Amino acid sequence: MNILSIQSEVVFGHVGQGAARFALQRLGHEVWALPTVLYSNHSGYPHVEGDAISANLLRRLLEGLSVNGWLGLCDAVLSGYLGSAEQAELVAEAVLRAKRANPKAIYCLDPVLGDNGRAYAKAGVAEAIARHLLPLADIVTPNAFELQQLSALSVFDPIHAKRAAERLGRPLVLVTSVPRGENRIGVLAISRDEHWFVSTPLLDEAPHGAGDLFAALFLIEKLNGSCIADGLKRSVARVFRILLASRGFGELRLIGEQNTIGESMEFSELMVESL
Repeated sequence: MNILSIQSEVVFGHVGQGAARFALQRLGHEVWALPTVLYSNHSGYPHVEGDAISANLLRRLLEGLSVNGWLGLCDAVLSGYLGSAEQAELVAEAVLRAKRANPKAIYCLDPVLGDNGRAYAKAGVAEAIARHLLPLADIVTPNAFELQQLSALSVFDPIHAKRAAERLGRPLVLVTSVPRGENRIGVLAISRDEHWFVSTPLLDEAPHGAGDLFAALFLIEKLNGSCIADGLKRSVARVFRILLASRGFGELRLIGEQNTIGESMEFSELMVESL
């Protein structure tokens, strides 16, 4: 499979492209990584250097892919963190071009806006995502905080997440970081006909990048034709295993735990519910 991945690039660590690209390549897929920002590291560290990629440069990079005829070979577009509101229009252009060149191509929108009550996207990005990208998405993967921003509804548990996800009106919504009581957290998957919730024990000191990794892993499950429930279980299990091994390290241990990415595993800690 050929995946056009449009999201952040960091020099140090495993978020954005550093999480998604490695996982996709480890599973044997080609990744065309179009950066939206180039930062020294993610914003969880005391100091960050870097800047957003200009809209003009992004347009030129996209044009290069198009003129060379590669967009017709694109099986999916995956977008994540945007460095400015105007980048949303360019991502929309990339999605539309890819779908015109290959009508079977799918678009997975990971609307990276913030987490744990803290917004870290720049001003106007949330509105631009809602206006330009959400209507094009085949799959949307917000966390609970991001779902609240997009739906204007509170998300406290799986039932609230279901109501908010339905408001987005997309074919498939997967909501990460949904609380289940005091000690569990999970992912809600909702389509027109199916509603699944898969939870794991809540881990302390979980590093950044889990959402980026999950979106990439589930996208491949979808492209491989997995049913929603099976793809959800496998993706959650792999991310949980990597998070478990990464506690206290500050970054996802993707290199050391790379075999986990391709393993078909089951965990007794996983709880699967049909809502």
